[in-house]
Amino acid sequence: MKNKNDITVMLKEAGILFAITLIAGLLLGVVNELTKEPIRIQKEKAIQEACSAVFQEASSFEQIEYAPGEELQQELSGMGVKIGNVYRALAGDNALMGYVLESTSTQGYGGNIVLYLGVTMDGTLNAISILEISETAGLGMLAPEVLVPQFENRKADSFVYTRTGAAAENEIDAITSATITTKAVTDAVNGGLKAAQSLREGGAGNE
Repeated sequence: MKNKNDITVMLKEAGILFAITLIAGLLLGVVNELTKEPIRIQKEKAIQEACSAVFQEASSFEQIEYAPGEELQQELSGMGVKIGNVYRALAGDNALMGYVLESTSTQGYGGNIVLYLGVTMDGTLNAISILEISETAGLGMLAPEVLVPQFENRKADSFVYTRTGAAAENEIDAITSATITTKAVTDAVNGGLKAAQSLREGGAGNE
C-alpha cells in the first residue's frame, strides 16, 4: 500500500505533466493562429501565379463552382484524377477566353501530383503548371522541366506518352525511368481537358 508521501509525489508529478501539456497545447494553438493567415495568403498567391502562368493572355480570373457530371466523374475516378478549383479566364472587357482548372492525380509514385492547366475556348491547351509533386529526385521530380514544356500550345482531345520519341500532336515523351510519374501527369492533364470540354459545352458551373 502506498504511503502518503508516494501519493503526494504522484499527484505532484501528474499536476506538472498536466500543466506542461496544457501550456504546449496553448502554444500550438497560438502558433497555428499566427501562421494560418500567412499560409492562406501564400497559397492564394501560388494559385494566382499558376493561373497567370497557364493563361498569360487573361486579365483576370473568376472562380466558379463546378461539379463533373456523373458519367464524367466515374471516368475521372477510373483515371485516379480529381478536379479542384476552376476559374474563368477573362479578357480586359470580361469576355470569356477559356478556363483554368486544378487537376490532381492520386497515382503519382510519391503521392498526389497537383497541376493547373489553361484551356482556351477552342480547346487549345495553353500550358500546365505543377503546384505539388513529391516524386523521386532525378527521375519523377524532373517532370516540371521535362514534361511541362511539352504540353505548351498543344491542341488534342487527350494525350498519350511514348518512350520512342513523340511524333504526333497528342504524344508526350516520357521521362526516362519514370513512367509512373509521366502517366500520372498525363492523366491529370487529360482529366482537366475533359472537364474543360464539359464547361465549354455548357456543363455545370457555366451558367
